[in-house]
Amino acid sequence: MSLFTPDDYYKRVDCIPFEYLLEHDVRCILIDRDNTCVPRTTKRVPSEILAWFNHVQHELHIPIYVVSNNVHVRQVQKSAHELGCEALSHAMKPSPRVLTALLRKLDIKPEHALMIGDQIFTDIVAGRLAQTQTILVRPQSKRDLWYTYFLRVLEFFIVRNKNFKG
Repeated sequence: MSLFTPDDYYKRVDCIPFEYLLEHDVRCILIDRDNTCVPRTTKRVPSEILAWFNHVQHELHIPIYVVSNNVHVRQVQKSAHELGCEALSHAMKPSPRVLTALLRKLDIKPEHALMIGDQIFTDIVAGRLAQTQTILVRPQSKRDLWYTYFLRVLEFFIVRNKNFKG
C-alpha cells in the first residue's frame, strides 16, 4: 500500500466503531491533536470525542496517546489531560521516530498500533513509516495553519473520490 494511503477513512474520530478496533487487534492508539481531536476554531474537545476516548480507554482498555507536532506544550498537555491520556508534543511528523520510540517503550508491535489523524502528509505518512495501521479523518474545522493549506490542496487529489464512513 502507498505511503500516502491510509488503511481506512472516517468522517470523525467518534465515527470509528469500537468493533473496528477489536477486529483489527488494536492494542494502542496514537492520535493527532489539532483538527483531529480538537478543532482549531475552539481549541476545546467536543463531547462526542471525550465519550469515545472514555469508552476506548476504560471499557476496551486500549491506551491512547496524543502525538502532536504542536510546539505549545501546555496546550497539548491540557487537551491530553481533558482526554484522560498522555501526550507527546514536538513529534516532528512525518518522521516516525517518536511513534517508533513510544511503541518500543510500551512493548507494542507496530501492527497492533493505530495512528489516527487528519493530514496525510504528516499523520498518515508517520504511521506508515512506523508500520502502524492508519485511519484518516476529516479535519474538524476548515481553519488551518497557513502552511497547511498547500498540503490540503495536494490531499484533495488523493482523497477526492474516497468514501469517509460515519
